[in-house]
Amino acid sequence: MKKIVLTGAAGRLGSYLREPLTKMAKQLVSSDIKPDIGKLYPGESYVSADLTKLDDMIALLKGADMVVHFGAIGDEAPFDQILGSNIIGAYNVWEAASQNKLRRVVYASSIHAVGMYPKNQFIGTDVPHRPDSFYGLAKCFAEDLGSLYWDKRQLESVCLRILSCANVGNARAVGSWLSYEDMVHLVQRAIDTPITGFSIIYGVSNNDRAPVDNANAQFLGFRPKDNAEQFAEKIFAAAPVPDPTDKGQMCHGGPFASVELGHSGVATMNIINDVKKV
Repeated sequence: MKKIVLTGAAGRLGSYLREPLTKMAKQLVSSDIKPDIGKLYPGESYVSADLTKLDDMIALLKGADMVVHFGAIGDEAPFDQILGSNIIGAYNVWEAASQNKLRRVVYASSIHAVGMYPKNQFIGTDVPHRPDSFYGLAKCFAEDLGSLYWDKRQLESVCLRILSCANVGNARAVGSWLSYEDMVHLVQRAIDTPITGFSIIYGVSNNDRAPVDNANAQFLGFRPKDNAEQFAEKIFAAAPVPDPTDKGQMCHGGPFASVELGHSGVATMNIINDVKKV
């Protein structure tokens, strides 16, 4: 491949993708809204660009084969903030990809697009949207946007419904964990699979207690290796007594299902900001 563009490169998940993506194309262009991202990997360049500006996205994606779109607000927030980077930003990425005749958008979607389903429902990728937040609503929009651009303009999209890609710090994560290594593997398969059309795949490791049916990932060759069961005994011993009336414990979206609209869901999740350094 000649050129891959990565949005959200300054974020935690983006930091783990940068080096592996340099191995998949002659040129990796990393991008974020920050003016500088610091030291770069061989074969990587950096462009500061604003997702909310279509002209920025058109210029950023010029000459690219694919875009790995991980940029946006990564938490629940007031709707006007979500609207800019997560909804308008998604439209700008797909429209710029279409105008530049890219082959595929690989998109960081989220379990929060279906976060209000109860966890005792083993859900597949074909269930109707049931968002748990404005953040989840934006993921629904972007998934439907990907479907639309595939149907109308034959622009492929692989929407990766990530469950929780962070340290295992709470009981929910024993089922929902996606390790960084498995996340990289998933993105690599989303890029190098010859034909994807429009696809939705759950981003989850090989956990004994994974709450979703990822059978539709088989065609990608996604074979996660890590299993959060190794953390189960310690996590459950320290966890509060389960409350079956708490939507944050009962629903796939975890805390996002119980917080008020516009209020942070991440704040209660004990996530370590272990950004990878070059």
